[in-house]
Amino acid sequence: MNLAFGGASIDGSAYREVVDLAQRSPGWLDTTIRVWSAYGLAVFAVLMVLVWWRARRAGAATAVTALAVPVVVVLAYGVNDVLKTFVHEDRPCQTLQVRTLEACPAHGDWSFPSNHAAIAAAAAVALWLVSRRLGALACLAALAMAASRVWVGVHYPHDVLAGLVVGGLVALASILLLRRRSEALARRLTAAAPLRLLLSAS
Repeated sequence: MNLAFGGASIDGSAYREVVDLAQRSPGWLDTTIRVWSAYGLAVFAVLMVLVWWRARRAGAATAVTALAVPVVVVLAYGVNDVLKTFVHEDRPCQTLQVRTLEACPAHGDWSFPSNHAAIAAAAAVALWLVSRRLGALACLAALAMAASRVWVGVHYPHDVLAGLVVGGLVALASILLLRRRSEALARRLTAAAPLRLLLSAS
């Protein structure tokens, strides 16, 4: 069973305006956004490493939370992908047949919610709950990632907004739940010498 709704009636006109603007924009700008849209998620991986490296100096419990960030992101991706299989929204570039910067995904590669936006938001929220400074940077990057997916033509605005909400909520709930047990987990992990190196800078 799936919902199989068409997103064009929600914000198809806004989507058209964005992709039309992309077609009229300077080549260097489009190239920059295309590269970010395709490879920008790697920035979140770098931020995860940086947050973990700094978290080791804040204590084992904080380091445990930092190490959990990639797991939380994978969880958010899984939840978001399950939603896709229920909604079955075709990509806007298929429904509206507009010219886009990125090749239109094949039918069956559903549009709602955006996986890229969900992953970026999950990473951003989880990182922010560990490090406000680097997390703020991740939040800006997540918004840029969501916007880029509309700009290159593969998502409606509501797709990326929903992805941001799903990823953010999953990350928030997961990290807050983990924090209740982070001290106990830290004690268990630090009991093993090899794992102790992951949780302490000393």
